[in-house]
Amino acid sequence: MRTQLAAGGERTRPAGPPPHARNAPPGRWTTAGPLPFPMVILHGQQEGPVLLPDGRVLFAGGADASLRALDGAALFRPADGRWTVTGPFHHARRMHTLTPLADGRVLAAGGINGPQAYPQQALATAEVYDPATGTWSPTGALGEPRHSHTATRLPDGRVLVAGGERPRDARTQRTLATAELYDPATGTWTPARDMGDARWHHTAVALTDGRVLVAGGLTSTGRSRVRALGLCEIYDPATGAWTPTGALHDARCAHQSVLLADGTVLTTGGSGPRGGDDARHDTTSMAGVERYDPAAEEWRREPPLPWGRGHHRALLLGTGEVLVCGGVDFACQDIGHAAVLRYDPGARTWSFAAPMRTGRWAFGAVSLADGRVLAVAGFSRSGVAAPRLGVHLPAAEVEVFTP
Repeated sequence: MRTQLAAGGERTRPAGPPPHARNAPPGRWTTAGPLPFPMVILHGQQEGPVLLPDGRVLFAGGADASLRALDGAALFRPADGRWTVTGPFHHARRMHTLTPLADGRVLAAGGINGPQAYPQQALATAEVYDPATGTWSPTGALGEPRHSHTATRLPDGRVLVAGGERPRDARTQRTLATAELYDPATGTWTPARDMGDARWHHTAVALTDGRVLVAGGLTSTGRSRVRALGLCEIYDPATGAWTPTGALHDARCAHQSVLLADGTVLTTGGSGPRGGDDARHDTTSMAGVERYDPAAEEWRREPPLPWGRGHHRALLLGTGEVLVCGGVDFACQDIGHAAVLRYDPGARTWSFAAPMRTGRWAFGAVSLADGRVLAVAGFSRSGVAAPRLGVHLPAAEVEVFTP
């Protein structure tokens, strides 16, 4: 039998229950088989996977070990843990967005196409997946190419795309303040008002009143130079306006933001002022946690994570708690975290949950219809922790968390 070391590695243990089973943290992770593709890395905030109305999960795009964009797509059926290959993208893409539409289809927008390069070649294309046919169809193109943006479905069914990056010229990247709106009924994009601040690798959360909170992110300041942002703003669909709101106490990117049951927003971890990029983590991974109150329009500090982590995933459980899993920081020497945490927003306390079978970062996670959580793909070990220098070790095993 295989078990995971705290640092994300593996060792063999005897069969039978471990001696500390009585004191084991709650929940359990079980294998769901391998993803039917080569290694897939998801560095973006909203690359997926996404839950379909019938309970299946759609996984599409991402990058391989060399950061080449992929076009593959697959469906996961939670009832029997079975993966099936479905229709591929028309354009391979990573650092794109996958957004479930109100009619059950899924919108894929923008991203990076082709191999790793600088500046990154952004896409303006978009396509829509129909679960009934298992195929992607081209839809209206974005007004401008972008990657590392966010996409948020509004109460009226339209999708708000905000920020991102695109090449400025042959030597530099341009961080975007522009935003666009997609109308599923017509398949067209229209310009929205610009954000107050250009940003990419930020988070966007739909608030309970229909507005959208955008928090943190990166802005490019020169060739391969970036800085993290603490600035936040809110989009109001009723007026089409962006309004500045309370700033984060700590500038951050590669963080996670989750809407809580009481309407507040919890933001965890990420990378600090120097930021990072889509190809490697930063040595300034943060343990700080903040909570946004839409009524007061301000952030307050919450109890921090036990250690810093970025490129992790945070999801709301049916209990109202937040599950934080995976991620990476400098102390792990390029090894993905296996440790999993649960946060109780009412008690404002962190506790441990059962660790992942495979430590991972830059992966995808989604809450299933039955309350479980699916974690798929990502890095397990890279950099100095890889078996051979320059050879990344994938987190090939897909796993499911049962609270």
